[in-house]
Amino acid sequence: MTDEPGLLQDADAIERAFGGENRNRLLDLYFQTPDREEVSPATAWRHVYRLLLWSDPTTGLAHCYESDKSQPGKAWYSRSLAFHDWACTELGTAPAGLAQEIDWLFIKACADLASAMLRREARLTQAAGKQRDGYDGRGFPEPGADPELAAIIRGAIAGYLVKDPPEEIWHEVTQKVRQYLAVQNKRKNLVGEGFEDVLAQTVRRACKVPQDQVFTRSLLYEIPGFNRAKSGGKENKVDVAIVRPSMRTIVTAKWSVRADREKQFPTEYEEYCNAESANQKFQYVFVTNEFDPARLMRACEVLFRNNLMFDHVVHINTNGIRAAYGELPADGGRATDSRRRVIEHIDSGRLISLERWLTTLSTQ
Repeated sequence: MTDEPGLLQDADAIERAFGGENRNRLLDLYFQTPDREEVSPATAWRHVYRLLLWSDPTTGLAHCYESDKSQPGKAWYSRSLAFHDWACTELGTAPAGLAQEIDWLFIKACADLASAMLRREARLTQAAGKQRDGYDGRGFPEPGADPELAAIIRGAIAGYLVKDPPEEIWHEVTQKVRQYLAVQNKRKNLVGEGFEDVLAQTVRRACKVPQDQVFTRSLLYEIPGFNRAKSGGKENKVDVAIVRPSMRTIVTAKWSVRADREKQFPTEYEEYCNAESANQKFQYVFVTNEFDPARLMRACEVLFRNNLMFDHVVHINTNGIRAAYGELPADGGRATDSRRRVIEHIDSGRLISLERWLTTLSTQ
């Protein structure tokens, strides 16, 4: 067991490197770093981006839209370039260095996972050694060996090698490559539940909200002023809830929005309304880093019983949207119209920044 910062403290936790317990441990480590910028409504978005924003490995640019639609030659590649440029300027880094300034939570979780995998591999190697007795000297492949991947790498760099590395080095390299490819799927945890954890910690720190007034992934009846859902109904969990003496806020936090999730928002809101037991107003807020104009437009305009459903639609930084969309031509067609509508929602205050929402929350 070790006390070294950044390492998990027990074997079970190591295996849950991307789980909630370790995410919050890492977030505490991030925010407690002595030279870390103070968390305030004005700086909160920078912390969110440093923690969660990542570089798309297929373009090398800050990820703001679906990867397959952001490739060179497509419209969103130009917008990704513009967003990347804006993010670099605002975060104070060179375009080539942005990747080292963001994605902190994923990188640290990967480091914990790598430590776990090394220990696991050592155990497996030891176990394999016992079972391989009697096969020594016959050239059996070692556990984890990937000769095809090693051959691809060797072929690409052979001309730059003074001598061919020993097999154990190729084994180590191929293991790391395979782990890198496999771990990319874990990012879903960080832009799903991880976004909720980051948002909750940001609210607590930026708005000076006591920890017991901020809930993450709680059942509705666990939040003061709400009953259980109707008998037989599915017990949905609330992404984030903030319970202040003057206002209760239910937050739907989605880094990006899938079409099936959009359809669930009215159903969930109706459940919240039906379960409200204190006979007091509560706010329903949508927080996102979505850049798709049609999805943002729908979130701003969706109605429930002839009223706007969300009290606030919040984007991590609306200036990032402006940068990505750029100048909008007067006759750009339907796609341009949706981007223009989003900008109009920003101008009118319907779509607001994380800074503005946290500033409002601080006064409640």
